[in-house]
Amino acid sequence: MPTAEQAMQFVFQLRSRGVMDKRVLAAMEKIDRAAFLTGHFAERAYEDVPLPIASGQTISQPSVVGLMTQALEVSARDKVLEVGTGSGYQAAILSQLGRRIYTIDRHRSLTRAASALLTKLDLHNITVISGDGSFGLPEQAPFDRILVTAAAEDPPGPLLAQLRMGGIMIVPVGQSDAVQTLIKVRRTEAGFDYQELQPVRFVPLVEGLAET
Repeated sequence: MPTAEQAMQFVFQLRSRGVMDKRVLAAMEKIDRAAFLTGHFAERAYEDVPLPIASGQTISQPSVVGLMTQALEVSARDKVLEVGTGSGYQAAILSQLGRRIYTIDRHRSLTRAASALLTKLDLHNITVISGDGSFGLPEQAPFDRILVTAAAEDPPGPLLAQLRMGGIMIVPVGQSDAVQTLIKVRRTEAGFDYQELQPVRFVPLVEGLAET
């Protein structure tokens, strides 16, 4: 757990980068980022930097997690899909805000580790699935909110189709080797509204299951 000073600095960093939503800040205070990191990286858990995890993936910097979560506008009754489980940190944050969280990742080793950790942390409203997240999770659709933590060249059609009317999707869009743009998609009766939020850098959204 962070020291009182680390916790205060952590929240200050989030606020200074635009994370102002009280529910999001409370969730990020409660969920200890260090639990999702191993070795000496755990010592850097409260710095606002992305850090490496297994399978060549990363845990996003806290301010980006906070801003994406804030933009998603999760309410207590929402069913949420996260594409790209990674360490499980983002799903843990979402678990404090929504009713039911489904999180999917193509790396079985990551989903196994995340599932075990989230259970250990008593976060029982999260279902972790190994699968190709670019196709979403049709058997549980529609979703009130969808969060994609990997960059696609365009918002994936299957995910748009699984968004409930009035629902919101947050997705990084752009080439994987360049700076991408975080997009907020809102489904309306007239179609989809797209809003550009900020530049970001994420690993690419890859189709298919990984070998591990």
